[in-house]
Amino acid sequence: MMAFSDDEAIQAEGSATSTYALAQLRSYIEAQGAQQGSRLPTERQLAEEMGVGRRAVRRALEMLENEGRITRRQGAGTFIGSAPAQPVTRDALIGATDFFEIMEVRLRLEPQLAALAALRGKPGQIARMFELSDRIAQCRDADEGELWDGALHRQIAEAAGNALFLSLFDIVNQVRQDAAWQAVRERARGGLAGHALPVAQHRAIVEAIAARDPQGAAEQMRVHLFSIQEKLIRLGSADADAAPFAIPEPGQPANA
Repeated sequence: MMAFSDDEAIQAEGSATSTYALAQLRSYIEAQGAQQGSRLPTERQLAEEMGVGRRAVRRALEMLENEGRITRRQGAGTFIGSAPAQPVTRDALIGATDFFEIMEVRLRLEPQLAALAALRGKPGQIARMFELSDRIAQCRDADEGELWDGALHRQIAEAAGNALFLSLFDIVNQVRQDAAWQAVRERARGGLAGHALPVAQHRAIVEAIAARDPQGAAEQMRVHLFSIQEKLIRLGSADADAAPFAIPEPGQPANA
């Protein structure tokens, strides 16, 4: 069974999301030594241990299965399939950065990844991007949308075919997905009310990659990230005037 410290239990109660469940399941698999064929606890047991809903666990398991890291067998259970990638340590970075710095790095990194993906992406990888884009469009809430949004951006990073770039992407991604930034991310995206614009932007990025247009792919990614950055700046200005909401310090609860 999975074991949590008191701090992790508290975090689970305040951050009951699919992203949190996904991170905890990856940690659990690593703790098992990625033994091929090892059986995972049931969805109910995992949900109880992590303090999250079964829907969050189910979504996280779906993502792990999609990545080829677990196998779910009807009537038999869920089993570890392959070793997960080693995570990059992020604790030191979380306390030393803010969301505006994260966006500055993303704006310089991800357009280049999109351009390289247009040049090097394999047909299967590009087909996967279209699938993920469709999944984002079908999302029913911000939590689910964020999960598949992250999957699409990482697929683009993988398709770039540069291991060092991918490592840098993972570092930035792990920092920005920390629970301390959850409320900021959701406000910047505008929830489901602002869903249509990022869906169209994601589609434009993938279509440029599929067209083998590196300049177009980079520009579409830049437009997408700039729109998020612009919302963050507007939120920061509004919050400075109104003052009830402030971008939280990492590790502190967010006001939303």
